[in-house]
Formats: sequence, structure tokens, C-alpha cells
Amino acid sequence: MKTSTIVLLSILVVLIIIMVVLYFLGKKAQKRKEEQDAQMAAVAQTIPMLIIDKKRMRIKDSGLPQSVIDQTPKMMRRSKLPIVKAKVGPKVMSLIADEAVYDLIPLKKEVKATVSGIYITKVTGVRGPLEKPEGKLSWRAKLKKKAAQLQKTASDLDASSQKDKQAMKEKKKK
Repeated sequence: MKTSTIVLLSILVVLIIIMVVLYFLGKKAQKRKEEQDAQMAAVAQTIPMLIIDKKRMRIKDSGLPQSVIDQTPKMMRRSKLPIVKAKVGPKVMSLIADEAVYDLIPLKKEVKATVSGIYITKVTGVRGPLEKPEGKLSWRAKLKKKAAQLQKTASDLDASSQKDKQAMKEKKKK
């Protein structure tokens, strides 16, 4: 009985130490992220561009400059990034889009994008607002939608059958 309590206490102490370390590492990462966001906002420019194509692809296949590929960490080289090919002025460029902005970027349309280096941080429409894509419906939401459609068709059929019955009654009366 004593050994099991000692083991549980030692596991608890280790877990508490891990939580404290993760807390301080998280705070440090958050400060770094805020500094980077401030630097990116300082050098950001709003540029009109025509979006040609957008894909998620590996950084090696993206068409970005070799200096950018060399500066990326080794682990990031294997992950897929949201890459946007756009015509900025007379040039066709490959840019990296922010994850939050990537879904808003329309294909084959002109937009005003806030760009910091080769990183797109914000997108607005040149001619009117951008269309927001519909998110994926959950299984439960799909079922509710189907049920509502079936109820509507059933009520429409019921209403039409009521009209048919009334028309038959009127014919019989004549």
C-alpha cells in the first residue's frame, strides 16, 4: 500500500513540474509571437493583385525563392503550406497565405491584399465584399437539414392532396 502511494505521489509531482514548464514555455512563445506580429504589421503594404491559383503544397514545390527555402527549418520543409500564385503588377509571384485568410481568397479575381514580405495577412475585395466559404456541416447538422427538407416536401404533398380532395368534392356536387 505504501509503495503505490509513493508511486502516485511521484507521478503527481512529475506532472506538476511538466505543467509548470509548459506554462512558462507557452508564455515565452506568446511574447515571441506578439513581437513578430508587431514587426509584420510595421512593414505591411496593401497591394492590389489578381489571384491566379492557390494550393497547399510543400515548400520545395511552391516556387518560392531559394533563399526562403534555405531559411525555413528542416521540419517545416516537409509540411504543406498555403501557397497563392498571384499577378502583382506585371509579375507573377508565389506568396504564402495566413491560414485564417487562405479560405477567403477567391480564385481568378482581383483583391487588395495586405502583404508583409511574401506573407499575405489580410484580404479584401476590390469590387465588393468577398464571399465567405461555407464550412463543413457536422453529421448532426446534415441530418437536421435532411429532416427539414423531408418535412417540407411532406407538408407540400399533404397540402396538394387536400386541394385534390376539395376539387373532387366540388366535382361531385356539380
